[in-house]
Amino acid sequence: MKILVTGGAGFIGRWVVKQLLNDDHQVWVLDNLSNGLKENLENLKKHSCFKGFIEGDIKDQILLETLFLNNFDLCYHLAASIDVQDSIENPKATFENDTVGTFHILEQCKKHQVKLVFVSTCMVYGHASSPYGIKEIDPIKPVSPYAAAKIAAENMVLSYYYSYNLPTVVIRPFNTYGPYQKTGGEGGVVSIFIKKKLDGKLLYVYGNGTQTRDLLYVEDCARFVVQSGYSNKVNGEIINAGLGRDITVNELAALIIKDVSMIEHVQHPHPQSEIPKLLCNYDKAKRLLGWEPKVNMEEGIKRTEKWIKSKHLQITRGSTGG
Repeated sequence: MKILVTGGAGFIGRWVVKQLLNDDHQVWVLDNLSNGLKENLENLKKHSCFKGFIEGDIKDQILLETLFLNNFDLCYHLAASIDVQDSIENPKATFENDTVGTFHILEQCKKHQVKLVFVSTCMVYGHASSPYGIKEIDPIKPVSPYAAAKIAAENMVLSYYYSYNLPTVVIRPFNTYGPYQKTGGEGGVVSIFIKKKLDGKLLYVYGNGTQTRDLLYVEDCARFVVQSGYSNKVNGEIINAGLGRDITVNELAALIIKDVSMIEHVQHPHPQSEIPKLLCNYDKAKRLLGWEPKVNMEEGIKRTEKWIKSKHLQITRGSTGG
C-alpha cells in the first residue's frame, strides 16, 4: 500500500514507520519537527520503500492538497501537540494542532477516499474505577485542553465515518515508553527517570506519587497502531491498548533508581490535570485485532535503559572528542 504517516518523525511515529517498511509498504512521512527529530528516521530512509520525508505542517492546506495527490491507501495520523502542561498554558496552539489540524487531514482523506487511523490518547478518560481497567465505553473527562482537543478530534473522525462512510478508527494507546522517546521535559516518565538516574540526579515525583500509569512498550504500541490500519473490523470503532497492569509513580521511581533516597516529592504544577489511576482494559483490541502486548514492564524498562545509556555514551564521547 501507499501510506502517509503524519508525525512520523516522532517517538511512536518512528516505530510505526519502521513496522510499515518491514511490511514492504511505500511510506511517506509528514512532520513539522516540533516534537519529532530528523535523526529518528535516519536508518529508515535507506529502505527502498521509504518514499519521502516532508517537513511541513498539517494545518498547511496547500501542502496537504499536493501531498494527497500521491493517492494514498491509508493515513496514520499521529501529528499533534502532546504536552499536557503546555496545553494548560497555551490551549489555542493545542486546539489548532490537534483538532483543526485533524480536520484538514480528514478533508483530504474524504476527498481521496483514504482510510484514517487517528491516534488519540488515554488522557481522555477520567480514571479507572474498575479493577478490570478502563474500557472504551467508560466516561471521558477532559481535565486538560490537550484531552479536550483530542476528544473533539475523535468526534470529528467518527463523524466522517457515519456521515461520509469514510473508513476511520480512533485508537487510544496508554502511557507509551521506550527507545527514541525524549528524556527531557516533554518526554515520558520512564525516559525522564532513567536519564536522571544515569546522570546521578534526583528523581522528582509530582504530588504524593500514588497516581498510577499503565505503561505500554513502544513496539507493542506501534504494532497496535499498524494493525488498526490493516483491519476493516475496527472501522468506526474506538479501541484501547495498554499493558493491562498499572504501577504507582512511587513504585516506578523505586524500580528504576533502586535507591529511594534519590526520590524527591515536589508540588505538581497543575494538579487539576492529574489522573489518579490509569489502567487499560484491552479486551476489545484482543477480540477485534488479535492484539495483545508482548513486552512486560521490567523487560521494556531494561531495553529503554540500554538505549538511553548508548545515547548517553555517544554524547559523552562526543563532548570529550573521543
